[in-house]
Amino acid sequence: MNPMTTTPAIRQPCPPGACDCGRDPLLETPGADVRILFLTRSEEKRLIERLENLQSLSDLERLQQRMYEQLGIRVDIAPGFNEVRTMRGIGINLGEQPGLCRKTRQSIPAAIRRALEKRPEIAYALLNANDLLRDA
Repeated sequence: MNPMTTTPAIRQPCPPGACDCGRDPLLETPGADVRILFLTRSEEKRLIERLENLQSLSDLERLQQRMYEQLGIRVDIAPGFNEVRTMRGIGINLGEQPGLCRKTRQSIPAAIRRALEKRPEIAYALLNANDLLRDA
């Protein structure tokens, strides 16, 4: 009997000129890390929904770890250099990664910001973890 083998679906290419993700060169490079291409549009919607509905700082940290392990996406979240008065003062940066779509690069930080606005206690915990509220 032959075991059934299925290849995981990979993200469809972006329209020409609409993105600078480098999907095709990534696919052509032997031995390249192509995990990011497994983030299909439907999986991306699930990820964004999950990020928007964070429950705690540990939930956010767990998702950051899973995104790195499963897709190779490194998300750094830290207070900005200036005073943090709004959620915009918290820096959310994605590491450079070939194959990461431009829209995804924008939607992940936006979803995290929406979650922080919905649950400010996560933002406070994040600030406290970085010693910004030690004297408050």
